[in-house]
Amino acid sequence: MKNLSTKVAVLMVMLFSTISFAQETTVDNDDRDQLRFGFKAGVNFSNVYDEEGNDFVADGKVGVAAGVFAQIPLGKLFGFQPEAIYSQKGFKATGSVLGFGYDYTRTSTYLDIPLLIQVKPAKQFTIVAGPQFSYLLETKNKFNGSSNTATEDEINSNNYKKNIFGFVVGADVNFDQLVLSGRMGWDISKSDSDGNSDTPRYKNQVIQVTLGYRF
Repeated sequence: MKNLSTKVAVLMVMLFSTISFAQETTVDNDDRDQLRFGFKAGVNFSNVYDEEGNDFVADGKVGVAAGVFAQIPLGKLFGFQPEAIYSQKGFKATGSVLGFGYDYTRTSTYLDIPLLIQVKPAKQFTIVAGPQFSYLLETKNKFNGSSNTATEDEINSNNYKKNIFGFVVGADVNFDQLVLSGRMGWDISKSDSDGNSDTPRYKNQVIQVTLGYRF
């Protein structure tokens, strides 16, 4: 959690610095009441919380985030922003079973559907928050140098939840067509119903940074 807090602080400094730059360089052409569509790509800094397992310790990992979005105005000050994001989450872990140590990396790939409410205090700056629905596409486990991939059928049999409910909050900095986005997201649903040393119960938490293009 300490590393996550540090990343949040760095992200906030970057966002506010970028806002100041945007206010100085963007032509005063207010388009907050216009319908826009776009695509974005960037990175996830992910980890888990509420871990449960035998001496289970989790560290963060980096993954890919990419997708599309729409900005639907509800006047100049408010709007609705649905997104569809291909999102890699997961963690790195160490632990022990019967006295033997192990380490592995889990990469869980989701289709994230955040449904965000926009608050637009200025053309250059948008605050967003709302629920997120995530569908698990694939899980890859790399265990002590070997790796395996869980397909959809295996996801069902291994007690992974395919449908996860969560929440997202963040901000966008707008440069006309370009959009720099920062998000914090966390699962409300846990990853499975039980949890053990091999497939521990956990909830994802993600810091996401993307650069988008809108038209």
